[in-house]
Amino acid sequence: MNIWYLHHYATPYEIPGLHRPFEFGEYFCKQGHKITVFTSSYLHFASKNMIEDNSKYLVKKYDEVEAVFIKTCGYENSAKNRVINMFQFGMKLPKIAKMYAKTNEKPDVIIASSPHPFTMMAGLKIAKKFGIPCICEVRDFWPEVFFYGGKLKETSLLGRMLLAGERRIYKKADGITFLKEGDHTYITEKGWSTEQGGSIDMDKCIYINNGVDVKLFDKRVKDFQFEDADFNSDKFKIVYCGTIRPVNNIDLILDTAKILGDDYTFLVFGTGNCVEPLKKRIEEEQINNVKMKGYVDNKYIPSILSHSSLNLLNYSGKDYNWSRGNSSNKLFEYLASGKPVLSTVKMGYDIIERYNCGMSVERTTPEDIAEKIRTIKELSSDTYADLCKNARKAVEEFDIPNLSDKYIAEIERIIIKFNSKKRKGDK
Repeated sequence: MNIWYLHHYATPYEIPGLHRPFEFGEYFCKQGHKITVFTSSYLHFASKNMIEDNSKYLVKKYDEVEAVFIKTCGYENSAKNRVINMFQFGMKLPKIAKMYAKTNEKPDVIIASSPHPFTMMAGLKIAKKFGIPCICEVRDFWPEVFFYGGKLKETSLLGRMLLAGERRIYKKADGITFLKEGDHTYITEKGWSTEQGGSIDMDKCIYINNGVDVKLFDKRVKDFQFEDADFNSDKFKIVYCGTIRPVNNIDLILDTAKILGDDYTFLVFGTGNCVEPLKKRIEEEQINNVKMKGYVDNKYIPSILSHSSLNLLNYSGKDYNWSRGNSSNKLFEYLASGKPVLSTVKMGYDIIERYNCGMSVERTTPEDIAEKIRTIKELSSDTYADLCKNARKAVEEFDIPNLSDKYIAEIERIIIKFNSKKRKGDK
């Protein structure tokens, strides 16, 4: 198959960001398929624009995966420019796809990934033009994130309009890929399934989580050792790796560290617009057991995680609906490290609980988090070792090669179903 993967924030593996299309694309290619990733020229997590001239798009090859970077504006910390960036990507996609197709083979299927709806809308338009199926990949539910954050009321005119647009996208999609195990319940919660009298066929729903390439992870542990004096300490080392923005709520880590004291060291790896305020707070409040390590190249993350005593999934417990599970990239990297995982929120479809490879707090408070960390630190060596073994066992289900096989099988099923309807004149 010739697969086009439309993903606004897709990022080549050597740059911090969302690597899913490139990770899956590599294994799609190993199975004999061709994969082209269409992404924004402005890389969200690296704050870098791949196109600095007047070119409309840039084509680059990453191993066997071809990437098409579509020229979009940068935005740094500007919310207004970020929205403009989203519009630009969605509006330019159909035109760039047409231009690219003139010198390349027409795709057999399109995967159009959210979070915002413009990419999925563009994917549906392009697929209709080519007479091929479009699979909409739902990473986050828009507009639910706005409803949950209190920025928008579901019953408002705008809220109802956005929901109607969302339902229309799911209806028109030939397949819907969900990243969290319980995401399908969103459709039934809304009463949109055909079984409930709605217009969305649940048979076209697919579940493919993010996962991690375990073989590559293990290779990087050996090849890219990260040296840091704090790894040699006898203290209990809690590691957080990820972006440092308001949504990541790193202040919660600082509050927890103050409770636990000097027998524990929190090592925070990553960058973002909250770094300087956090450093200022650490200095002013003398929180000496938190070390802000800054940005590190993605290739060193496996080594860093393998040196931890405990890896921390740090989230806000109130600004997101966690009842449907978790698709965080770092969860699967944490599992691959073979170290226990602590989640600061209790989730539905809890992978940590299912595989007994760590703990989740019932309430997202510094006191509850500190209590769980103490509990893990005080486990017997045998019990702690079991958590580590269970983490590695859990990651087998989410190894990219296994997920890729599953995804290809689902894509083929969707194509067969699409072609069958087409022959009958239903499309």
